[in-house]
Amino acid sequence: MDKNLLEKLRKITEEEQAILDGAAGVQRERYTSRREFVVDSEKLLEKGKLIEVRPHTRFVHFPRHRHNYVEMIYMCSGSTTHIINGREKIRLETGDLLILNQAVYHEILPAAREDVAVNFIILPQFFDRSFTMLEQENVLRDFLISTLAGESTFSGYLHIQSHDILPVQNLIENMIWTLLEKKQGVNILNQTSMGLLLLNLTLFAENINRADPEKQDENLVFTTLKYIETNYRDGTLEEISARLHQPPYALSRLLKHHTGQNFKELLQQRKLQQAAYLLGNTPLAVDAILESIGYENSSYFYRRFRAKYGCSPAQYRRQRPQHSL
Repeated sequence: MDKNLLEKLRKITEEEQAILDGAAGVQRERYTSRREFVVDSEKLLEKGKLIEVRPHTRFVHFPRHRHNYVEMIYMCSGSTTHIINGREKIRLETGDLLILNQAVYHEILPAAREDVAVNFIILPQFFDRSFTMLEQENVLRDFLISTLAGESTFSGYLHIQSHDILPVQNLIENMIWTLLEKKQGVNILNQTSMGLLLLNLTLFAENINRADPEKQDENLVFTTLKYIETNYRDGTLEEISARLHQPPYALSRLLKHHTGQNFKELLQQRKLQQAAYLLGNTPLAVDAILESIGYENSSYFYRRFRAKYGCSPAQYRRQRPQHSL
């Protein structure tokens, strides 16, 4: 991280000074007015803003709480230890990223002076523009969005070991800088940066929740969805199972539990999504599209396509504005 930016984040805040002077804990009134400790976006965000950034409060055990927004934590230097839902312990090292949805219970063990982390306070509507950048449907994108929205069976967080993923570090540092500098008119810029960040997460899906032993199942799901996204034409359950050293039946059952679909169903869904993309963005004939996505049975394809999109491929193409690649 840029030395000047890190130095700014390392400065002792008013709340931290009070803790160093003997205050018993965090100043709860800074975060909530409720009986339950739900950190309130209205306490941390200026009216009309969709995103803000603040340094994590060090030198104190931050007690169990939830948020009424999506929280993203980036570890700028040092490390912090987080307890999720009262039982799962995560250690963030320099360069790591943790994203929590609104359903998660969260607490943080005391951090030292050189343990500098940044908390992003993000209202859900901030993601609207970002999600449009993930416009092309794929099973990994759909599952990533459902996890952030709290609609999946996962425990509500994404832990990414991103210390060696330069694009992720650059995008986050850009967002921190623009927010700390209070630059005007950067909302679209930051929403675009967030969209690019999410796109990078789909590229590095195998890094999500990889470091958490209790989350092996979740990592297997993300890795398999990434495999389906890129190998939809001729990928097989047997191939990805061998790569992951898992019995095929167990992997398919795991997918069913977390996504509601088994491997075969997810593969077919991805083929249909790619067909829809090609229909809307290329002049390729339907037969050529069938060949490119690995469909041999055209009548079966037509039935499945109509079932998913409510129209024939030709009707779908007519309804979509044509784009050239």
